[in-house]
Amino acid sequence: MRALCWTGAGRVAVRQVPDPELRNGHDAIVRVRLSATCGGDLPLLAGRAPYLADGDVLGHEFLGEVVAVGPQVHRHRVGDRVVVSSTVACGSCWQCRSGAPWCCDNGNLVPEASELAYGQAVPGAFGRPTAAGGFAGGHAEYVRVPYADVGAFGIPDEVSDERALFAADAAPAGWLAAELGGVHPGAVVAVWGAGAVGQLTARAASLLGADRVIIMDPQEDRLRMARRHTDAETVDPRHPDIPAELRERTGGRGPDICVEAVGPARDGRPRSLAERLTGAAERPPAVHEAMHSCRKGGTVVVLGEFTGQVDAFPLGAVGAKGLRVRGARQHGAGQVPTLLERMARDELRTEHLATHRLPLEEGARGYALFRDRRDGCVRAVFSPDLPPAG
Repeated sequence: MRALCWTGAGRVAVRQVPDPELRNGHDAIVRVRLSATCGGDLPLLAGRAPYLADGDVLGHEFLGEVVAVGPQVHRHRVGDRVVVSSTVACGSCWQCRSGAPWCCDNGNLVPEASELAYGQAVPGAFGRPTAAGGFAGGHAEYVRVPYADVGAFGIPDEVSDERALFAADAAPAGWLAAELGGVHPGAVVAVWGAGAVGQLTARAASLLGADRVIIMDPQEDRLRMARRHTDAETVDPRHPDIPAELRERTGGRGPDICVEAVGPARDGRPRSLAERLTGAAERPPAVHEAMHSCRKGGTVVVLGEFTGQVDAFPLGAVGAKGLRVRGARQHGAGQVPTLLERMARDELRTEHLATHRLPLEEGARGYALFRDRRDGCVRAVFSPDLPPAG
C-alpha cells in the first residue's frame, strides 16, 4: 500500500509499505478516507523525536471504513464508517477504568524510552516513533487499529467526513483543555494559538458557558477565522504587551483560565544545532505569557506538544499567584462519542479547519504549507482516493 513516511532530514515522501494485518482478536483494519496534519507532527519532521526511523508512517488524525475485524471486536462491522482516536487505549487498565484513557497503562508496547524521559510510560499513539508505541499512522491507505472497540467510533450519518475527522484529536484536545481548566458559566478564558486546537478550545469553552473567550495568534488570517467560527474576541498580533491587554479587558484581574495551544516553536524546528543534537531545553513564550496573564488563583492549561525540558519556567508565579497548572494531550476515547453527538446537532462545526485538501501523494507539499502557514493553511487534509495532480 501507499503511505506517507518520514525519510530523515525533515522530509516526508510517499512509499510502498506492507499492508497492515490483524495481529490479535481486538484489532480492526481501516481503509483511510481522510487524514490531517497536526502541529504535533512538526517536531517529528524536524528530527526532534528520538527513535523515529526512516520509513515510519506518520499521521494520527484520521477516519475511514472498516474492512476487517478480529473475532473479539463487537462494536464494529465491515463497512462501518469510523473515526479513530489518536491515542491508543486498552479500556481495561486502572487508568482507563478510572476515566482517564489518555493515561492508559497498556497502550504503549515499548514503554522503556518514555519511562526514562518522563518517569512513566506515556500512552501509545498513531504515527509516532517507537517511544510512543510505534503504531503506524493514518497517512496511508490502510491502518491497523488495536483495541478497536475502545478507540474507533461509528460516525453518525449526518456528520461529514470533513467534520468528523477532527474528532480524532483536535476537538478532544480542545474539550479536555476546557474541562481541565474548569470552565464554568461566567468564566473568562484566554487561548494562545488560533490553529485547529486553539479554535476548538475556544468553542468548547463557549459551549461550557464561558462568558468571554479571547484568542491570541501572530497570524491575522487565523484570527479572522476564529472570530467568524468561535465568536471569540481577538488581540492584535502586533500588540506589544499581551498580559497588560488581558488585564485591561478583565478589570485588572486577568483571565480565569489560560490555555497554551501553541507548542514550543512555530515551525517545530530546533533553534540551534545544540538543541537538535542534545535535546537542550525549549523556550515556550506562550507558556510564559499565560503564567503572567492568568489571574491569581486561576488555572493554566498546557496543551502544546513539548518534547523535553523547558528552561526559564516561571515557577515563582505558580506559588506567588496560587496558580493551578494542568497538562495533557487529549481525551483519547473519553469524549469522542459526545463530540460526535454535538457535531450531529450542529453545535460543533470543524470542517472550516480543513483549509487544504490534497491527494496523499502531495503529502510533502501539504506539510510544507502547514508548517510555514502559507496560503492560509490551518490544516492540510490528505485523501488516498484523490488522484495525484497532473
